[in-house]
This record gives sequence, C-alpha cells and structure tokens, in this order.
Amino acid sequence: MSSVYYLPQGSEIEVFNHCYEQKLPLMLKGPTGCGKTRFVEAMAERLSRPLVNVCCNEDTSSTDLLGRHLIEGGETVWHDGPVTHAVRQGAILYLDEIAEARSDAIVVIHSLTDHRRTLFLDRILESLTAPEEFMLVASYNPQFRKSLKELKVSTQQRFVSCLFDYPDKDKESTILIEESGVERATAKKLVELGEKIRNLTELSMLEPVSTRVLVSAAKLIASGLPPRLACRSAVAQSVSDEPDTINAISHAIELIM
Repeated sequence: MSSVYYLPQGSEIEVFNHCYEQKLPLMLKGPTGCGKTRFVEAMAERLSRPLVNVCCNEDTSSTDLLGRHLIEGGETVWHDGPVTHAVRQGAILYLDEIAEARSDAIVVIHSLTDHRRTLFLDRILESLTAPEEFMLVASYNPQFRKSLKELKVSTQQRFVSCLFDYPDKDKESTILIEESGVERATAKKLVELGEKIRNLTELSMLEPVSTRVLVSAAKLIASGLPPRLACRSAVAQSVSDEPDTINAISHAIELIM
C-alpha cells in the first residue's frame, strides 16, 4: 500500500513511466505548490527506487552537486555530492527548481541527459555510467522565472516536459480532505478561497496561492483552529508581506470562511 498520497491530474504518471523505461530525463513545469515534488515522491515509491532530492538555489554550484575533498583525521577524503550519490545508487535524482542553480552546476549534469548517461568527476578523475534504474527529474517554474533567471532553451530541450498546474476544484477539494481530514464543506470553501485569491490579479504576489498553502490551512482547521484565523495565518500572511495584499486576502477570507 502506498504511503505517499498523490492524486493524478492528467497523464503525468504514464509519461513518467515511459521516460523511466526509455531512460529519458523528465522536466516538470508548473507553479510552486501544485504537487510536482509530491508526484516525484509517489513515483519513486511506486518504482521502489530511492529518491535523492536536491533543492537548488542561487548558491548551488557544481561542487555542491558532485562532491568535494574534506580533511578527516589529517587526511584528505573525497565525499560524494547528491548527484554522484544518486548515480552510484541508481536512484531517482530530483533537482527541484533547477533554474535557481548556478550555470556551472547545470552544465555538469548535461552528460546525464543524453545517450551517454555519464558523470565525470574531474577532481578524482573518475567517470561514472548511470545504471539502468537511474532517472533524472527536474522541476522548473517558467511563470515565476519570467522576471528573474530563466532556464536556457538548450537545457530545456534535453528533457521531456510534463506540464503541471493547480488541480481543478473537485480534485483540489479531494486533496485537502485526504491530506488533512477536514470536512468536505470546509474543503470546498478553502478551494473557493484559493480560486478567489488567484483571480485577484491586482494583488502584488510573485506566486499565486498554492494547493500546499491550502493544505496547511486545512490541517490547522482540522486540528481545531478557527477557520478564519487558520486562513489568515496559513494563507494571507504566508503569500505576501504587503499590507494591502494581506488586507485584500483577509477580506476574501471574511467573505468566504
């Protein structure tokens, strides 16, 4: 029995399985908090493969991914980074928000995305060939990155792509119920709130209200916190620091919850 709950939105499971069988890297494109990471966790469990999750940021370098020498007991000892560890282990490697990483970090994984499926460790002069079970998966939020650092098209074309978005109302309600145990009527109100805020285009939010945020609110409500307080804490005050935006969301909370 699966311990990782995931509700499919479309054909993403079929695409993932075929990529795994054909040894093709997969790019998950979609907004923050729409279920990309949970999807990878669920697929790793279904395939009975270990999962190595790397949360990329602006400081993520090739050394961080591949490994480095460290001093231990007066000796210099090599320590594998997460990418090297995943290749050796035949794991599913998930590079979350790959566009955040430095360009030198992205370049070193290129040889894993084509027919070579190899990784060269220049500091120890070792070349690794990925085993049959290894799979490279990355995530990318193109909507958010339009105003920041974008992922090169040449890198994107190395991956098969699968588009994600927030679930439709019925599926999002089901997710909230399954994740939190909240009552269906409350789940529907939370989904309505999420839709309302996502449609307030005049608000100064870099990211829309995610399913993840709504799940947090649902868990607080299920634990006994008053719904409006739960939504103000988990939604209004989590998605923005702008007073006008928080006030607008709080007003929507008062109307719906």
